[in-house]
Amino acid sequence: MNNLPSPNRPAWLARLLLPLATAAFLLALSAPAQAHDALESSNPANGSTVSAVPATIELTFDHTPIAINSIIRVEDATGTDQAEGPVQIVDNQVSQAVKPGAPQGKYTVVWRVVSSDGHPIEGTFGFTAGGPNTEAAPAPTAAATSTGSGLPGQLIVVGVVAAVLVVGLVAAGKLIRRRLRNPEGEG
Repeated sequence: MNNLPSPNRPAWLARLLLPLATAAFLLALSAPAQAHDALESSNPANGSTVSAVPATIELTFDHTPIAINSIIRVEDATGTDQAEGPVQIVDNQVSQAVKPGAPQGKYTVVWRVVSSDGHPIEGTFGFTAGGPNTEAAPAPTAAATSTGSGLPGQLIVVGVVAAVLVVGLVAAGKLIRRRLRNPEGEG
């Protein structure tokens, strides 16, 4: 037995599907933003030889990483970490100070950051320094010590999509309940 009157079925169906179609459209628009960030360059460059150990190691990404649990280890030939202080993130640049007096030789940089999509990414690269580090790294500024307290853009998009879905489901539930209580469209 059909509980819904035939003339009203298309309108009822349209009211039910409109919020779901809107949510699907919003999800489709946000999908390209879910790709992991990529390391674009490093200073010093991978495999390069520099005259002295740099005061800072710099990584440049294609998007701004989230400042949560970021780690950059600057390991000398003996495996000793010559990194000093916290990792700094400013826009899409991630940097790590190196201890003054770090010895010359081969270095391996091991890094791990959280991509702007929320997933951790990591990698390694190496360089050779011809002399010890003679200059101190610049002191971090208030702008450079990002703590990651802001919400990433994708989290906001997901929240909006979830809110649209909830509103759509509540509206659909009310329509269904109204139709079940009053199957012939009376009153």
